[in-house]
Amino acid sequence: MVARHLWRTADMAFVLSAGAAVSLALVGCASPSSSASPVGGWGPTASSSPSLTLEESGQFSGTDGCNRLTGSWSQHDHTVQFSQVAATMMACIDVDTWLSGLDHAQVHGDELQVFNSDDSVIGTLAKQ
Repeated sequence: MVARHLWRTADMAFVLSAGAAVSLALVGCASPSSSASPVGGWGPTASSSPSLTLEESGQFSGTDGCNRLTGSWSQHDHTVQFSQVAATMMACIDVDTWLSGLDHAQVHGDELQVFNSDDSVIGTLAKQ
């Protein structure tokens, strides 16, 4: 009887350990969406809408809806950092040029959340 009880306890410990291992493995597979690759197009393709294209080479290009934007990007943990940003300076009537203030971004699912240098969210672009 004691041997049967010990065997059941050992079985229970194994089952619990296996269940915990599976749970941890599944959590690892469901990594935060902010670690998703930022490579690709973000924002609508209409010419008067803000959009960005992040190339695998570390270069980006885009528009704030009026002005052209170019520069470099790199990913550190969950943050996309923009650098060497250059933009045209056209006067744009009735266009919100928020994207020209980009500093860094984070991927959240199918959206790229864009921040300025004050760490404030200035806008969001949907995955193309």
